[in-house]
Amino acid sequence: MVLKMTKPPASPPRAATAYKIKTLADIGSVAHEQRCEGKRIALAHGVFDLLHMGHVRHLEEARSYGDVLIVSITPDHLVNKGPGRPIFEETTRAEMMAALACVDWVVINEAPSAESVIDAVKPDAYIKGPDYAQAADDVTGKIVAEQEQVEQHGGRIVFTNDITFSSSKLINRHLNPLDSKVRAFVDAMRDDGQGKPLLDLLDRAANLRVLVVGETIIDEYRYVHPMNKTPKENLVATLYQSAEVFAGGAVATANHAAALCNHVDLLTIIGSDAHGSSLQQRVKSNVSLNAVVRPNAPTVSKVRYVDAGHMRKMFEVYHMDDQPLKAAQQAEIDTYIRERGGDYDLVIVNDFGHGMIAGSTVEALTQSVKFLAVNTQTNSGNFGFNLISKFPRADYVCIDTPEARLATGDKYGAIENILTERLAQMLPGAKIVVTQGQDGCLAYAANEPTCQVPAVADKIVDTVGAGDAFLAITAPLVAAGGEMRQVSFMGNIAGALKVGIIGHRQSLDKVSMIKAVVAMMK
Repeated sequence: MVLKMTKPPASPPRAATAYKIKTLADIGSVAHEQRCEGKRIALAHGVFDLLHMGHVRHLEEARSYGDVLIVSITPDHLVNKGPGRPIFEETTRAEMMAALACVDWVVINEAPSAESVIDAVKPDAYIKGPDYAQAADDVTGKIVAEQEQVEQHGGRIVFTNDITFSSSKLINRHLNPLDSKVRAFVDAMRDDGQGKPLLDLLDRAANLRVLVVGETIIDEYRYVHPMNKTPKENLVATLYQSAEVFAGGAVATANHAAALCNHVDLLTIIGSDAHGSSLQQRVKSNVSLNAVVRPNAPTVSKVRYVDAGHMRKMFEVYHMDDQPLKAAQQAEIDTYIRERGGDYDLVIVNDFGHGMIAGSTVEALTQSVKFLAVNTQTNSGNFGFNLISKFPRADYVCIDTPEARLATGDKYGAIENILTERLAQMLPGAKIVVTQGQDGCLAYAANEPTCQVPAVADKIVDTVGAGDAFLAITAPLVAAGGEMRQVSFMGNIAGALKVGIIGHRQSLDKVSMIKAVVAMMK
């Protein structure tokens, strides 16, 4: 039998409009050439995740302000629209823009605002939608800087005024990328009109005077490439590539809290080493550092060896002295709390169990502080010895499921019963959240229904510090009077943002949280 061979179908031809898509490095030359030909240039910038008639009308009007229309789009990693966004990746969005007849050129911008594109293009007209006409309504605060940049180059800003649709609203209603539990919870929050109350709650936290108490931890990531097993020993060899050093522990908590609160004080313990001496450079401008030096000891550091290809942690090495502090250093910490603790609206205790929070410190905190938020972390350096039961009083407690089980000695019981019966009895009057990783969190308050709030993270890069971010964001919201359902939802948004960040390369920011809330509540 003779088999007839057929050719596979030809690959689809490259899109006829692909030539329109330029890099940021090239778009300046393109604009210069057009200008030399006497053409006026219009520039529009946005995410353009789901192309709809509002976009088409906006871009057609934008084209009328120039002989050439350039569209710049926000890259995937800078789209702050909540989990699951953008729906379409940046190259697809660029291709959709290029397919429009009214668009002459497209560029993917690699910056959080359009200023770099404005500098390159020097547009005669910079076109924005009606949502940006009132600068006070722009939560990013970038429209003013962008307008100034345009005007410096002799251009002007123009706001279109045609029909508008919300991509986020259309996506939420028809293309929702969230799983069924998250979608049901978010829909219930939206139907309950929670959008504005959530934003109001974020604003109420701004003027709280906050103190963060806890150990500084230096997190070092050493990126390696795994090789083969060594011939003579049962070891996996690795090839060193690079390293990053981050300020973690209570420093990270203070930096996250400073995203919501105008001023944060940090009371921490450091060692007499280079890590401690350089700490001031690692805190945000609105964080005041009060560091007690532990002589002849290192700043607590945790060195993690990371498979750089997959961001998988292989093992870690602790550098620390977790013996009780000397009397002089302990007295310095306790005296600060006794004398000044009552001046704060909120004190957040990030207790990593490495020697800073002694019994005398717990006594000072519980007796001197108006509103006390506490996390006692269980880690490989203190397992079983650092429990929330060491605090006889707290106003807000945030711990994870293993920490809740250890504190109550209950290995197998239902976590809701552990929370509502055992922990609630152990800490009368406290509002309590038990975080549950990919299952979200369980929240309790005596005068509110206990609620399960699902996790909203859709992409996990690194889980280090996610619990601290949750604590740092939720504690001010509880202190500001938020309901536990609201607080936990905001905490899960904070956690979702944090797990997208490697280590502590950056801390959370209020704008990203606001944009996530606004997008999800549309």
